[in-house]
Amino acid sequence: MESVTDPGPWIRALRASHDRLTGIVAVLDAEGLRRQSYDTEWSIAQVLSHLGSGAEIFQLNLHAGLTGGEMLTSDDYRAIWDVWNERSPDDQAAESIDANESLVSRVESLTPEEVAAFRVAMFGMTMDLAGLLRLRLSEHAVHTWDVAVALDPAARVAPSAVELLLPGLPQMMPWMGKKAAEPAVIAVTTTDPAGTYTLDTGGVTLAPGSSGPAGSAGSAGSSGSLDLTAEALLRLVYGRLGESTVASGEVRTSDVSLPELRAVFPGF
Repeated sequence: MESVTDPGPWIRALRASHDRLTGIVAVLDAEGLRRQSYDTEWSIAQVLSHLGSGAEIFQLNLHAGLTGGEMLTSDDYRAIWDVWNERSPDDQAAESIDANESLVSRVESLTPEEVAAFRVAMFGMTMDLAGLLRLRLSEHAVHTWDVAVALDPAARVAPSAVELLLPGLPQMMPWMGKKAAEPAVIAVTTTDPAGTYTLDTGGVTLAPGSSGPAGSAGSAGSSGSLDLTAEALLRLVYGRLGESTVASGEVRTSDVSLPELRAVFPGF
C-alpha cells in the first residue's frame, strides 16, 4: 500500500494563511483593493482574483481525487480565469475570500477514510492529499505575502508555511530557476531554522548540505556564499527578495550579488 503523508500540518497552515489574508482584506476599502501588490503587474484585487480562481480549481481537483472523476483540462482553467477576470475589484476580493473559505472548510471536513484513499494525478505525479495541499499552500502563502507587504514593508511569509515549504525547495528548482549567465556554486546558510545548502546556478540545483570551503579536498568548492533567514531563501526562490534585504543585513552575500541571484529566480 502506498504511504500517506499526514496532511494535518498542511491543513492547519492553509487555514492560518487563509485567516491571515481574510484579516488583511477585511480592512481594505475600494482604494486599497486597487493598490499595487508586490507584483508590479497586479493590483491587490487581482492577486485576490488569482487566489479565488485557484481555490475554485483546487476544489474541483479535490473532488476529482475523492471521487475518481475527470481532472480539469487547460480549457477548463481558462474558462474559470476568464470569469474571475471579468469581475470588479470589489467582487474579486469578496468572492476570493468566500472561495478560499469553501476550499479550506471542505478539506477540514474530510474523514480519515477519505484522506487515506485520496489520490490525484497532476503534473505527471500521483499525489496524496498532503501533496495537493503543498501546491495550494505554496501558492496561497506566497501570494498572501504579495498583498501583506504592499501594506506593510516588514511583512514576512508565515513561519508555519516556511517550515513546511522549505524542504520542498530542491524539487522546485526545475520550475523556479533558470541557468545563470555566469554559473557559480554558492554555499547557503540559513537561520530560523538553521540549515546549509549548496546552490548551483549552472545546473540550477539546491542540495541540502554544504559544499565546503572553496578548494577543499574532495569538494568542487564554493565560489560564493549566501547567509539569510530561511524565509528569505524561500522568497528568493519565488522571485521575491528585494535589494532592501541586503541593506538591512537580513541577507549577506560574498562573491555573488543579489541581482545575480535574482536573475536565476525571476519569480512568477
